Amino acid sequence: MTLVQLRYLIAVAQHSSVQKAAESLYVSQPSISKAIASLEDEMGITIFTRHSTGMTLTEEGYKFLTYAQQVIEQADLLLSHYRAGQKIRRVFSISSHHYAFVVNAFVLLLREYTKDEYEFSLRETRTFDIIEDVKTTRSEIGIIYLSPFNRDVIRNILKSKGLEYRSLFIAKPHVFVSRAHPIAAKQSVRLEDLREYPRFTYDQGTNNSFYFAEELHSNIIAPKSIVVTDRATLFNLLLGLQGYTIASGILSTDLNGDQIVAVPLESEEYMELIVLTIHGHKLSSLAARYIQILSDYVRQFITNSPNSAVELPHQSYEQL
Repeated sequence: MTLVQLRYLIAVAQHSSVQKAAESLYVSQPSISKAIASLEDEMGITIFTRHSTGMTLTEEGYKFLTYAQQVIEQADLLLSHYRAGQKIRRVFSISSHHYAFVVNAFVLLLREYTKDEYEFSLRETRTFDIIEDVKTTRSEIGIIYLSPFNRDVIRNILKSKGLEYRSLFIAKPHVFVSRAHPIAAKQSVRLEDLREYPRFTYDQGTNNSFYFAEELHSNIIAPKSIVVTDRATLFNLLLGLQGYTIASGILSTDLNGDQIVAVPLESEEYMELIVLTIHGHKLSSLAARYIQILSDYVRQFITNSPNSAVELPHQSYEQL
């Protein structure tokens, strides 16, 4: 397997056509076809389904493409720095679910960092990708949640990947809605109160398991459902439509304004937000500082919102 083969693979996946991929890369079609066929033989999988109108990824091909993109991104990072005779400046990287408080803490960390040159990385992404990012060291830490519903499955996955975790805080579920929503002024709501409204959830890609969902009660079917890929889109839809999403209840007016409100959801579920790291890995000073800033931010939120049903646990890293 070579980087050239992976670049050809990514181009064909983007264009769904060998011809268009060849034109974009300024190489011949036979070169791309031969490279991909050789890659499939070497890996023992079928990456593309060939048909008269082009090429489409198989299910196994989607998974392989995810890894290929990560390899190429890392290779390009190395090339961009060493070709110019520079040292790599990435000093901290994190992958997380779509949480505003994660971004807030990231901003505070950057304000403390005084170096003239650096490269930080913050990826808001899918559950599977967060776990893989930490496993492959693309990110030093990852932030996801555990609940009574997903705990056993997620813990087993983390153990199989050689990861451990530390609990950040525990929150009772809330629904985020626009301030103009009919339920915004309620003291609490039940799931049945939400049936007439659209439910917004984050896309989990090909790993779309109930256990990987970013929202609680993912196994309960909503009559109206809208799937999105980023937090800005979700919040804009909350403002534009009378919809809702299930979350921790921690909102940031600094980032999201005051037009989104959190209403407690009557539920036996809870969200335990956790930090993922490689088992036995000693955190960098920046990673340790980031976790401290994040904990302080949540602690301040609890102080300012005593009815938020958020708790800071007293727990060290969980050995799996």
